[in-house]
Amino acid sequence: MTKIIDMDKEYKSFKEFYPFYLSQHMNPVCRALHFIGTVCVIGIMILSFKNIKILIIAPIFGYGFAWVGHFFFEKNRPATFTYPLYSFIGDWIMFKDILIRKESILNPKLRHK
Repeated sequence: MTKIIDMDKEYKSFKEFYPFYLSQHMNPVCRALHFIGTVCVIGIMILSFKNIKILIIAPIFGYGFAWVGHFFFEKNRPATFTYPLYSFIGDWIMFKDILIRKESILNPKLRHK
């Protein structure tokens, strides 16, 4: 039986939220855009050691790539609008999970825990 994951549900913990977060990132292009945006943010953070003013563009890259993925490929509403903190954490956890190959960009699998 498939568990329905709901944007309107009130999540009490990140552990409870993360399966929902992953369910909102099933399109490989959306995942790739999230990954690229996170790499750009890391690059901007590194460059900010030379010029702190560059940090102003970090959200443009971080959210810009992600939102293009949601609006044009995933065709859903970014979880950031409802769960900004959990979504921010989810971005970094998914990035880490892709790096360590716990998650895949090309072959996302819905997990329920």
